[in-house]
Amino acid sequence: MSDTRPSNSNDLQKGSYLMVDGVPARVADIQTSKSGKHGHAKHRITTIGLLDEKKRIIIVAGGENVDVPIVEKKNAQVLSLSADIANVMDADTFETFDLAVPEELKGQVAEGTVVHYWQLMGQKFMKGIKSC
Repeated sequence: MSDTRPSNSNDLQKGSYLMVDGVPARVADIQTSKSGKHGHAKHRITTIGLLDEKKRIIIVAGGENVDVPIVEKKNAQVLSLSADIANVMDADTFETFDLAVPEELKGQVAEGTVVHYWQLMGQKFMKGIKSC
């Protein structure tokens, strides 16, 4: 299964996902220039990296195909916690695996807590805590 799928640059909007320099990113802003005498309209796309939070800016021709990452958003229950690693069980498949606890969630994650995680580019990332 592929980690990306093709999409038309005209379909992108603020909040959608896009691959920039091989890194998955969220579109923060899109500015479109009018088509000129000899070409197509251009999109100036400002993105924020999903994994590293870095700001990246790219320019894409209107109508050009771009790669969009496939992001699977899932829930899991924390089975055990040791240091910065949580052993969790997926709510749908009952698969158990380890997730790193991000800095902003430390102190909030405990055994029995249900967390949101993303499966992206073959890796899993804890993104938040599900409120009851």
